[in-house]
Formats: sequence, structure tokens, C-alpha cells
Amino acid sequence: MEIDLALINELEDFNEDYEEVYLKIIREACKELDIQDDLELSVIFVDDKRIHEINREYRQIDRSTDVISFALEDSEQYYIEGMPREIGDIFISIDHAKMQAEEYGHSFYREMCFLFTHGLLHLLGFDHMNEEDEKVMFGRQKTILGALNITRE
Repeated sequence: MEIDLALINELEDFNEDYEEVYLKIIREACKELDIQDDLELSVIFVDDKRIHEINREYRQIDRSTDVISFALEDSEQYYIEGMPREIGDIFISIDHAKMQAEEYGHSFYREMCFLFTHGLLHLLGFDHMNEEDEKVMFGRQKTILGALNITRE
């Protein structure tokens, strides 16, 4: 299995490198979900202003948020047999991640990994629109992060 992960940083004052840990999270998620396909995805680091614009434009929600995923596999037309699965894009608000890490009393690193895992699971078809789906998705997040020892400190 090959993973093509593009990290795009739209911020001048953010220079932390998450490529290695995000690749580990992807591999762990694929192991957990029995996915053996080659995958392509992007992660874009943005500020609250930019994620607010995206949320308003694409989701008609007029506020900032922590993470937004755009899954390409919502439609069968995007998958071509024998080609890598292009699963989509994850936008993470660095401002929100900092705020939530402080609010939840854990590290910024843990919050960035949690938000990425949450976004990744959305790209892989998980959602939390009802209580049962939320339980499944959040359980998967906990299992994946726990396997990598990325827990709340």
C-alpha cells in the first residue's frame, strides 16, 4: 500500500511538521479498517478566517470550525480500478486546534492528530449524524490514536 499525502500550509507563522505522524495514523486506520488500496489525500493548514469562509461557502454555516473534510468518494465516478484512491482533502484550523487543546487540557500535538484522524475517517466514509454513527466513528478514532499511543495527557 502506498500513501501520497500532500501537506499544504497556508500560514506564515506555522511551521510544525506532521507528515510522519499523519502517515502513521493513515497506516493504522487502514489496518483497523482493512484497507489495502493506495491512497491519495491532502491536508491544508488554515486559520479561523479561512475555515470560516470555507464553512460558509460549502456548508452554509456562518462560523469557523476545527476541521472540514471534502470526500471525493461520495460518488463512484472518482474511483478507477487499479489507480490510487483519491479520497479528498482535510482542512484543519490551527487557531481552533490551539484553542481546543487548551480547553480540553491536552497537547496541541494530540489535538492536531485527533483532528486529522477525525477528518480522515470522514474521507473514508464515516460520519456522526446520529448517535449510533457517532459512537462508531469516535470509537474508531480512539482505537487508532490509542494504538499509536496518542492519548490525552
